[in-house]
Amino acid sequence: MNAICGISPEMHLEVTMLFEEYGRLLDEDRLEDWTALFMPDCLYEIISRENVEQNLPLSLMLCDSRDMLDDRVYSLREANVFNIHYDCHIIGPVRVTAQDGAWTATAAYSLFQSIQAGETRLFSVGRYHAELKRVDGVLRIAKMRVLVDTGAILTLLATPI
Repeated sequence: MNAICGISPEMHLEVTMLFEEYGRLLDEDRLEDWTALFMPDCLYEIISRENVEQNLPLSLMLCDSRDMLDDRVYSLREANVFNIHYDCHIIGPVRVTAQDGAWTATAAYSLFQSIQAGETRLFSVGRYHAELKRVDGVLRIAKMRVLVDTGAILTLLATPI
């Protein structure tokens, strides 16, 4: 048992692997598989650090169920027009703590985007704040709050972070 976080090394590894899968599925544009990482009654939110610090509720993106995430993915595939890009998530070390049969996990991230014109830029930097639960033996995301360091997104925020 890890005395610092109150979890076993095996649990820490499982959560770390979940975060790695999260980033990999987004990077590979496997958004339909990405939504499967979430519980049916999940919450997914992208919010700026400034709004959190000022206790302002406005999110850049808010989905309050996996069905809503699936609808967003469907609209990205079928209805929305946005600049084709490729993502590359760099996710830092994950800190995991246990509480009442669930786990919280945080990690810093950097998201680079490359566009078809050959330009790569740093698109977003921030932290993931996740609440995780085990469902039928599988670790799932109950809540993912993506805290972006700035709400000033250079282009359209089309795909999840």
